Amino acid sequence: MSREAGVKFFRFNAGLAAILMAIALAFRIPRSTGLAGLSWLEGIALAALVVSEAAIVTYWATVGRTLARIRPAIVTVAAGGGLIALVVQALAISAGDSVPFTLLTIASFLSSAALLGGTCTAMILGHWYLVIPSLEVRHLQSIVKMHIASMVVRIAVVGAAVFAGLLLWEAGPAAGVGSFRRYITSLDGIFFWQRVLFGLAGPAVLSYLTWETAKIRSTQSATGILYVDFFTVVVGEVLAKYLLLVTRVPL
Repeated sequence: MSREAGVKFFRFNAGLAAILMAIALAFRIPRSTGLAGLSWLEGIALAALVVSEAAIVTYWATVGRTLARIRPAIVTVAAGGGLIALVVQALAISAGDSVPFTLLTIASFLSSAALLGGTCTAMILGHWYLVIPSLEVRHLQSIVKMHIASMVVRIAVVGAAVFAGLLLWEAGPAAGVGSFRRYITSLDGIFFWQRVLFGLAGPAVLSYLTWETAKIRSTQSATGILYVDFFTVVVGEVLAKYLLLVTRVPL
């Protein structure tokens, strides 16, 4: 994003990120066993998240005030810590799975974060045109392009995961050939189809509508669509994580 969005835009996004990571940290540590209940991979993920949280809080506290020269380094540490936490957590979740499913789980976690982050930031930027009406519409168009790109990547990853789940032996809660196929065609499979409908098809259509409204410089309409878009993405990704725990397929 350009600096034209103003200091408050970056401070707001940094503060939101810090709050969400604090919530993640609160839920990451088991209440019964504490840190001792974490595996070594989960411990690394937790440490990386703590580093990322400290960096993003530092950025939030200093943006527009001080440390301008080292602020890019602070952002790099924050993003790097988050990236490490995602990859290591994916490795912990997929421990014992075959290599294809491990790689798909990593790709699923990364593409999920990109889609969620891009959608949320696009929604906030759309709202920011009410704060700064003179803000160039090209910024919204640019971030919507990134959102569409992340949407395409996410669909590709989920498609690959479904293909692997249908073909590979390790897929599914029963760990047998065709178990994932039986799951998605059973009554419980409604969660899979909701994931596809709300988390992939819905955002795909809504992101295209956002792009079309952004092209005609209708920022308020684009923002309204992005609100709905963000909601469908969140619902879809929550269902994806549920399906990962149930079927071991990284949707």
